[in-house]
Amino acid sequence: MKRKIAGKSDNHTHKTPKKTYIKNNYQLYLMLVFPLIYLLLFKYKPMLGTVVAFKQFNIFEGIWGSEWIGLQHFKEAFSSSDFWLALKNTLILNIGDIILGFPVPIILALFLYELNSKFIKKSTQLVLYLPNFFSWVIIAGIVNQICSNNGLLNSLIGVFGGESIDFLTNPAIWRVVYWITGIWQGAGYGLIIYLAALTGSDPSLSEAAYIDGAGRLKRIWYVTIPQIKGTISVMLIMKLGQVVSIGFDRPYMMGNTIVKDVSEVISTYVYSVGLQSARFDFATAVGLFQSVVGVILILIVNAMARKFGEEGVI
Repeated sequence: MKRKIAGKSDNHTHKTPKKTYIKNNYQLYLMLVFPLIYLLLFKYKPMLGTVVAFKQFNIFEGIWGSEWIGLQHFKEAFSSSDFWLALKNTLILNIGDIILGFPVPIILALFLYELNSKFIKKSTQLVLYLPNFFSWVIIAGIVNQICSNNGLLNSLIGVFGGESIDFLTNPAIWRVVYWITGIWQGAGYGLIIYLAALTGSDPSLSEAAYIDGAGRLKRIWYVTIPQIKGTISVMLIMKLGQVVSIGFDRPYMMGNTIVKDVSEVISTYVYSVGLQSARFDFATAVGLFQSVVGVILILIVNAMARKFGEEGVI
């Protein structure tokens, strides 16, 4: 009987009480205090201002003193043809960015990972990552110098006897220029993420596939890519979650009045209709719509990824 009791006491795992655990690791909890204060003051507290979307905002009466009007701003936005045009353009430009731009950093990362020359790797990373530091004001200026009617591309076309192409004034061509510019500016950032994921992969699996007779392309497709599927799925979820949201600087700086029917997106629509007219309540309503739809899309795509056996972001 004593042996059984002794056996039970030996196999029993003692759980550390919460108070003792907190006392032993109080330094870690103290380190969390300042980030939590920062999040509460500068991230969560400003979210209370979204109530402006449901009010007729008066700058003299403030947020809480303004008149409550419910969903009137949303009804106004949804009944406007300009809003739906801006939403359509936002979806077209963002979906084009995903289809054309999302695979590019993955392909570049796989290419550089297979190279043995460290000099080529580092110099290529530097060249590709450098545009990420440029503002869209500078990038738009570069694009204008290259693609305008008197720009570099049309000058080269003229040298070979061709006719000039309206790169920045033809709506269809302008979209292509927009997407290519986005790929050039953002490929370097994605490249670093995927290269970091590839460096954590197991090279012995590729070596085993090589011994079994698999060629380079087969090793990439069946060995390398499956090891970074988790990273790819997370990046895709984040991209799809932002399909309704779009930055202001890129379409505003690259657009012009001639291609306004394809360059007017939600962010520029909010700026022209809401902020320029000091209609902060209407601008907040449209921004809240973007945020809610973005969260819903992230949840849907995350659930689909989990259903297919991939790790999500939530």
